[in-house]
Amino acid sequence: MSHDVLNLLKLNDVEIVDTFAEAFPIKAARLVITADSQRWATTAAQVMCGNATSVIACDVEAAIERSLPAEQTPDGRPGVSVLVFAFGTEALGKALQNRVGQCILTCPTTACFNGIADCPKDKRVRIGGAIRYFGDGHQMSRKLDGQRYWRIPVMDGEFLVEDEFGTVSGVAGGNLLICGSTGAAALAAAECAVEAIRTEPDVALPFPGGIVRSGSKVGSRYPKLKASTNDAYCPTLRGVTPSALPAGCNAVYEIVIDGLSADSVKAAMKRGLHAAAACAGILRITAGNYGGKLGKHHFYLRELL
Repeated sequence: MSHDVLNLLKLNDVEIVDTFAEAFPIKAARLVITADSQRWATTAAQVMCGNATSVIACDVEAAIERSLPAEQTPDGRPGVSVLVFAFGTEALGKALQNRVGQCILTCPTTACFNGIADCPKDKRVRIGGAIRYFGDGHQMSRKLDGQRYWRIPVMDGEFLVEDEFGTVSGVAGGNLLICGSTGAAALAAAECAVEAIRTEPDVALPFPGGIVRSGSKVGSRYPKLKASTNDAYCPTLRGVTPSALPAGCNAVYEIVIDGLSADSVKAAMKRGLHAAAACAGILRITAGNYGGKLGKHHFYLRELL
């Protein structure tokens, strides 16, 4: 991102850089995980989302979308909705087979359902149909309303999973960079942004707690690395590399947003921007882009004010 003279806007006396967040197309799926209790549904979802922060080095990006009350799940039990993103449908399907088999099938009392309805056949990925072989010939299938389900025997009963899951073309990489006078101020504002964003449907925040401390830039002086630390926003590197930090800034946190549509990512960014700008100790909010070369989705902060 260029570090030339900035055009600055204002929101609650916080500087808003007149720039855009650059995001790119990605394939997405929604899983609905249920269990006998909210605790076990959440546990399965958390484990399934492990090591799924960035497709730079992970097979998928994934995060909990929201908790679901029993009346909103297919089997009338407490549940959790998870969004999962990968560069292609084939890669998404393979990752989901592994993660459902290793993290949901293994978790006490769980079941797993497709969360994207009315998906064309050629955009579905096979999940239950791939892991059914764990039943060692004792698995059983049944069709309900045109959808096939698999019942796989396990030691506490049966694991119920849909045969195929729908996918959509989503958007990955919506982002905000929150610059604070102190680490505590920047983190508090990032936490407020996360809380606000999580009220928006169809979006997920794949990094730990929804917050990134190690923002990255494309490339590195080491040829084997695809990405490296975003030195322009590292307070300890002031004077060593060209800095994009405002005066008095001692910490920056990034929020990265993936969504099922460009509209959902834009709405989430707006919620996050306004929440962060309302917090004390925030000097500037900006966004990361690569001059439009990374992705076709450009979310201008000016339009979110």
